[in-house]
Amino acid sequence: MARINFAFGATERISQACQTTLKQYLAGQKMVVYSSDISRLRQFDQKLWAVDEAAFVPHVWADDPMASQTPIVLITKDLAQALEGMSPETWLLNLDDACPPTCGPLQRVLEIVSDEPEDKESARQRWRSYQAAGHDLKSYSLQSTAQAKD
Repeated sequence: MARINFAFGATERISQACQTTLKQYLAGQKMVVYSSDISRLRQFDQKLWAVDEAAFVPHVWADDPMASQTPIVLITKDLAQALEGMSPETWLLNLDDACPPTCGPLQRVLEIVSDEPEDKESARQRWRSYQAAGHDLKSYSLQSTAQAKD
């Protein structure tokens, strides 16, 4: 079973997902970013280019020939096929409103949750689904992390 980390209290989900991706990339963590909503994933792609003026976060779509050599891979369909052969240490960042159709061999899933009522409700549903599947669930408050930095 995978460990599922929920980060609650994001001001804006996609922007926080970009910040999280930058942080994990700088730490050497390979990630797969998933959403069945292609417009959401395109928005993430655009924001990732501008997440930090001094940083470059190499990322490609899953069908790119360089996907196997790029640390951040964006996936909108065929998640099971894309995860085949990936290292279990790769993390999955779920930007979908539902649980990903599979975690494949991956041992860690990240969920970013904003304070928007619809986002919080879909996160609650994902939490229940992950819990019913027997995953190890952890929750974190992004607001307490931000306050600790002040």
